[in-house]
Amino acid sequence: MPYTAAPTRYDAMQYRPCGKSGLKLPVISLGLWQNFGGSRSVAEVESILTRAFDLGVTHFDLANNYGPPYGSAESNAGEVFSGALSPYRDELVISTKAGYDMWPGPYGNGGSRKYLLGSLEASLKRLQLDYVDIFYSHRFDPETPLEETMGALDAAVRQGKARYVGISSYPSEQTKTAVEILTTLGTPLLIHQPPYSMLLRRIEGGLLDVLGRLGVGCIAFMPLAQGVLTDRYLDGIPSGSRASQPGTLGAAQVGDHVLDKVRALSELAKRRHQTMAQMALAWTLRDNRVTSALIGVSSVTQLEDNVATIENLTFTAGELDEMEKILTS
Repeated sequence: MPYTAAPTRYDAMQYRPCGKSGLKLPVISLGLWQNFGGSRSVAEVESILTRAFDLGVTHFDLANNYGPPYGSAESNAGEVFSGALSPYRDELVISTKAGYDMWPGPYGNGGSRKYLLGSLEASLKRLQLDYVDIFYSHRFDPETPLEETMGALDAAVRQGKARYVGISSYPSEQTKTAVEILTTLGTPLLIHQPPYSMLLRRIEGGLLDVLGRLGVGCIAFMPLAQGVLTDRYLDGIPSGSRASQPGTLGAAQVGDHVLDKVRALSELAKRRHQTMAQMALAWTLRDNRVTSALIGVSSVTQLEDNVATIENLTFTAGELDEMEKILTS
């Protein structure tokens, strides 16, 4: 049976302005970093993306090398964007990125105009789209002048291949310079995508202040610290989890000191009638300068649990104080 979007899809989700732009994003957005590549069928990807849309999640975030293998997440998503979600293209905000390694040789990585625009062309083919809503420079490249990288983003908009531009994981100083260059070019920087969670707070008192002052949106990736800020590790590291696999989470990220904090936070989450993940997402969104929290899921059930965060996004002063004491202990 052909997919028909739920008529109630906008009833519950909350949307925030992206910086000083006119674009609003859902407070919970879906990232396809992992779990959407070659190991998943298109049917599985479609079930998650369409359910997300039914819940008001209008923003889907990708990158050229999401998979594995590289490009496979875009290819799978492209089947859904050109199929079940095709009638709703104007209701979606789809983003992709380039910056990390994608193909061999000197032109498959970094921030050069050749790589960024070439990668975008390839992404659009895999996504089966005429344009993306946001095209990101995925990382700051110290070997390429910022003028060249930002010029490539500007060119993507002027060529009609992107509606807006963003940057990811840029330090504060380079972010300010990027804003200045793009403003001069006439293509304002829409959004920055940094890592941010209870366990990784380096954007506070620095980058977040810069974004707020300059009117740039902020979408936080890894708000659950790659699953550490969930109920999954409360009783240790289970077999088959991300932390049990080499090359993913380091020992320090799931050490006893960290897990003791998560266990204490989990008790507070129970008093708030939330899961640990829901409270962690709500905490990330407690500051209105954070436009959206970017989640990654492996199932519809996990998606629904995370989106249910919107049922309680407020904290009392006492709750925030208690959380701060736990996090800084």
